[in-house]
Amino acid sequence: MASNYHEARTGKVSRGTGAKRVPYRDKVKAHIGRERTYTKLNQEGTEEKKKIIRTKGGHSKVKLKLVKFINLALPDGKVVRAEIESVIQGNTPNDTRAGYITKGTIVQVKGHGKAIITSRPNQHGILNAKLVQ
Repeated sequence: MASNYHEARTGKVSRGTGAKRVPYRDKVKAHIGRERTYTKLNQEGTEEKKKIIRTKGGHSKVKLKLVKFINLALPDGKVVRAEIESVIQGNTPNDTRAGYITKGTIVQVKGHGKAIITSRPNQHGILNAKLVQ
């Protein structure tokens, strides 16, 4: 989002009379956005690594950097804490290759099989998932 915001205008640049089109408003710092935080599987240890970021209005947002466990919703309605073995499929080939965990990523869970991530680790600071049939 940040890179697209500062790119040159495309499309029609001038009016029919030859006059230059004037943008209807200036660029605003609040619209730039932030760099993506890459959530990865913690291979060595079991601890989670989180990053707390101050957001607009003095609020805060928790972003996951390293994770080993997820909250897995089972079909019978129970929620258990399960260990992630590996990342099977990400949203893009680059995410799959690098092992990034985002919403929609399919992971292998120890003792349960495959699960799909339902939460947004860069927004919520927690990993929730449900089993894939």
